[in-house]
Amino acid sequence: MLKNTLACNLWLYKVLPFLRWWPMLNKGTARADLVAGLTGAIIVLPQGVAFATIAGLPPEYGLYAAMIPAIIGALFGSSWHLVSGPTTAISIVVFSTVSPLAEPGSAHYISMVLTLTFLTGLFQLIMGIARMGTLVNFISHTVVIGFTAGAAVLIASSQFKNFLGIDIPRGAHFYEILRQVVVQAGNINPYVVSVGIVTLASGILTKKFLPKVPYMIAAMVIGSVFALVLNSQFGVDVTHIRTVGALPASLPPLSAPDFSLEALQALAPSALAVTMLALTEAVSISRAIAVRSEQRIDGNQEFIGQGLSNIFGSFFSGYASSGSFNRSGLNYAAGAKTPMSSVFASVFLALILLLVAPLAAYLPIASMAAILFLVAWGLIDFHHIGAIIKTSRSETVVLFTTLFSTLFVELEFAIYVGVMLSLMLYLSRTSSPAIQSMVPDPLDPSRKFIPTSPAAPECPQMKVVSINGSIFFGAVNHVQNELQSIDEEDPLKKHVLILGKGINFVDIAGAEMLVQEAKRRKKMGGGLYLASMKESVLSMLAKGRYIPDIGPNNIFMGKQDALRDIYPRLDKDICRDCPARIFSECRAADSAAKRDGGSGAKISLVG
Repeated sequence: MLKNTLACNLWLYKVLPFLRWWPMLNKGTARADLVAGLTGAIIVLPQGVAFATIAGLPPEYGLYAAMIPAIIGALFGSSWHLVSGPTTAISIVVFSTVSPLAEPGSAHYISMVLTLTFLTGLFQLIMGIARMGTLVNFISHTVVIGFTAGAAVLIASSQFKNFLGIDIPRGAHFYEILRQVVVQAGNINPYVVSVGIVTLASGILTKKFLPKVPYMIAAMVIGSVFALVLNSQFGVDVTHIRTVGALPASLPPLSAPDFSLEALQALAPSALAVTMLALTEAVSISRAIAVRSEQRIDGNQEFIGQGLSNIFGSFFSGYASSGSFNRSGLNYAAGAKTPMSSVFASVFLALILLLVAPLAAYLPIASMAAILFLVAWGLIDFHHIGAIIKTSRSETVVLFTTLFSTLFVELEFAIYVGVMLSLMLYLSRTSSPAIQSMVPDPLDPSRKFIPTSPAAPECPQMKVVSINGSIFFGAVNHVQNELQSIDEEDPLKKHVLILGKGINFVDIAGAEMLVQEAKRRKKMGGGLYLASMKESVLSMLAKGRYIPDIGPNNIFMGKQDALRDIYPRLDKDICRDCPARIFSECRAADSAAKRDGGSGAKISLVG
């Protein structure tokens, strides 16, 4: 009975994961969640408007994306602190994907964005149900940093026209934007630029000297007041300072994605790219915060939560969402105890929208551009970029390839480029496992094995090598060449002992290569020996019936057992004149020779 009850509870926790943390709700946790939720609602207000602008949508859609998706993500995800909603990277991918298909801001464009959101959620949900949460591990942190830095540059460049007051075609490529800025330098509007500079300076100074004040809100208020003064002083006809316009004071309206076959076919490939990017953001943020909160994260459940949030969001005027770096970190820092903080944040955001929506009519577009400059600057992870450049040449290649692909190629394709390059470099590393010659340490009484050196010579008949890496189809050629080069360089080295402590697994191709090498060395009058192999590797060799071909007597549990058994198989004539004497068997043979007292008997020495 108890077993059935536990099984039922586990099933309920998977279907309704919020039941795990629901018992934690009390006056204390509710108060903490309320404070964190209110803080998050204030922060998301300017961010949501900015993100929607990046995505080519009306400003209110950024706020809609932070309401229903945030609630669904909180209830069905696994993280207690992850806050779902619009993000910069997702917003710019949405714009670059849909803008070639429809006019940004139009009803058709909004419908296509909702379809993209639905498909993204559907893909995420399917991957979560199929327990494919480990897929995001193939998108390395370096790829995310490079992509985010490139997206930040694109965000900033896309706002040059609004910050400078010049006319640049919407959707122009990065290099075309730079060219237009140079060509139209004489048309820069000083009034618009001054509003942008005042907003930018206000945000920077507020963040530095008044860290407790929401710097984005402060910057927008100051920029709006400054623009209002300029317009009243010189007139809108002279300044040409445009404003965002009043936001509709309403809750997220019901919406319908475009489910036509044409729309689904056009958006499916891009939806997959958005899916991988969104899941990478959500899972990486969840794990980063979980390290501090000491909470266990279920990647598959996070997939399901993000999928449901986007599916529901597409029917409530929300565009593709994911975990937010800024709001999730703020949520944890503000003292949130349960995911109810995200629910409270959504409720507070709806109330704030109803109250302050008309004030957006005074918000200059130049101020929004300045805010997006601040957002873009904050996205570039200079610390990790510097660390990558200093520590790894291959990771540096991945970083800048992803970054430049983001700037000069299709944005969603940049993710694939980064992932493919990361996998290629990983395969390159794993296909060349480190193979090192080893000998016993002459200064260590326990005779621990160390790499060969002039002070630690090798046995003239036997090569001892350690392999650190898996022997799989991609590494077979490298390992086989290294083993064959041993006797090619020194024909006397007919015996090879492989220390396999560092071999994680051997596949069929690897096992067949070991069999082939064992047979080759046997014909030469030597042998191939395996010692200290992991149990999983031995199990694979046994199941595949490879052990009889390698030789049951050639596989040993430890190094000492191997040396003791191999010693009698070496050429006694070579051993007699060997000056190395590197094994304990050599010393034992010397002692036996002294006891025989020159009897004339031949003594076998391990070289």
